[in-house]
Amino acid sequence: MENPFEIINERLERIENLLQNIYATKDAKSVGVIIPEIMNVKEVATYLSITPSAIYKYTSTKEIPHSKRGKRLYFNREEINAWVLENKQLTNNDIERMASDYIIKRPLKFK
Repeated sequence: MENPFEIINERLERIENLLQNIYATKDAKSVGVIIPEIMNVKEVATYLSITPSAIYKYTSTKEIPHSKRGKRLYFNREEINAWVLENKQLTNNDIERMASDYIIKRPLKFK
């Protein structure tokens, strides 16, 4: 008769190996997310977490950078990223730094 502790130990090792394989596969899948360079309306909407109708509104008012080929709209991922970040809100530190730079470059002139 086999030692029950050996049986338990073997089963635990198998379980541990299976879990390691699952986590290794899960990490590989999460790292392997592919974002296309050129996206369509649905992909941009998903990428920005907004509705496709909002994308159509932005394109009709020419607010979002896009290309049109026939009836299809295309978006460059890098241009979309730049568009999203172009209206960045300045932090208080940014504003203070800009103010001090302005004062240093243009000292007060007393007459």
